[in-house]
Amino acid sequence: MANDILTLPPPPADARLPYGTDRNQFGDLRIPKNKGPFPVVMNIHGGYWRARYDLAHAGHLCAALTAKGLATWNVEYRRVGNEGGGWPGTFEDIGRGYRFLPQIAKRYNLDTEQTLVMGHSAGGQLALCLAAHEPQVKRVLSLAGVVDLQRAWEQHLSNDAVVEFLGGKPKEVPEHYRDADPMELSIKGATQWLIHGLADDVVPPDFSHNYAEQKKKRGEDVHLLEVSQAGHYELIDPHSVAWPKVEQTVLHLLA
Repeated sequence: MANDILTLPPPPADARLPYGTDRNQFGDLRIPKNKGPFPVVMNIHGGYWRARYDLAHAGHLCAALTAKGLATWNVEYRRVGNEGGGWPGTFEDIGRGYRFLPQIAKRYNLDTEQTLVMGHSAGGQLALCLAAHEPQVKRVLSLAGVVDLQRAWEQHLSNDAVVEFLGGKPKEVPEHYRDADPMELSIKGATQWLIHGLADDVVPPDFSHNYAEQKKKRGEDVHLLEVSQAGHYELIDPHSVAWPKVEQTVLHLLA
């Protein structure tokens, strides 16, 4: 499946719920068929923060996790190209989407004490950033994450997507980089897991490797799982050989 996951329609969600007034401020909620209360995975899709990529492709992995007994909250947000998208509006939406969960917990039988925030690619940056700014986040998982914005700019990943997202180069908007770059932020209150495919040609694997090494030196609780022969999209494809490792990590974090 791999890259096909970006175009194949996902299984339908149980509910599409707005957490704000903008048309991009909503999430798809999927609820298991068994009896709750249900642990929750809040998923943040990637796409280098750009509007042309939406949450649909992430519906596949959310449906797979819901089949394992986990509620999933697949969050959409304003992106570069949408009014209000980019920094800080994009990240503000992620925070709103996370804080919305307690408001719907009773209605949908969610156990919000057992919540994992997970993000793929640019979503990995947003997930780790949320863990740094929201002390309630206790578990965070980055899948092939853009976890070092300074290096992403230096390597001009996706035609300088970081510059578009933050509104300038590092020296031009240093306060944005400090607030948004997971490598620069302190994440002492959450267990962090990073999974990266060693054949990833979209976000270099050493982004996660270097992040884990640096953060461990700072005393953070960081774990790295590298998957040989997995590319960028295999980590979010429930039919890939890499998926069982992702699923196992999610279930471990919410055990």
